[in-house]
Amino acid sequence: MNTQQLSHIICKAKDICARSGGRLTEKRKHVLEHLLESSTPLSAYEITDAYNKVSEKSMPTMSVYRILEFLETESLVHKLSSANKYVACSHILGGCSQEITQFLICGKCQSTKEIAVSKGIIDELGKLVDKVGYRLTNSQLELQCLCNNCSASTA
Repeated sequence: MNTQQLSHIICKAKDICARSGGRLTEKRKHVLEHLLESSTPLSAYEITDAYNKVSEKSMPTMSVYRILEFLETESLVHKLSSANKYVACSHILGGCSQEITQFLICGKCQSTKEIAVSKGIIDELGKLVDKVGYRLTNSQLELQCLCNNCSASTA
């Protein structure tokens, strides 16, 4: 991602925060930029380490967790529960429809791809869950896969 693209996404993120009455502070911006520039999901500890390497003032991990929670509330990042890591939303600039976000996670290199799944598929899954006496509480799917690069290198 080049600096112009990053700047455009950050500008849009500021607008998203402002619409809900929030602010994209410098620390929040730095965390979001770090996630946008990363090719893999990052933990709060990894983000803290990266921030503290480039900043004169260190930031505690608990602050990073609060920032991630804010960014998640604003739909700017997603938490991958299976790995307890975070990724920047790939739809910050728009293009998100009525589909539901799902994640493909490479089990070898940890690269992650955000994809949209139609609401109908999730509704059908919910019906199957209901049928066996359970209730779907979170429709986010995290599918373990092999990306094309890793798949080719193992062939």
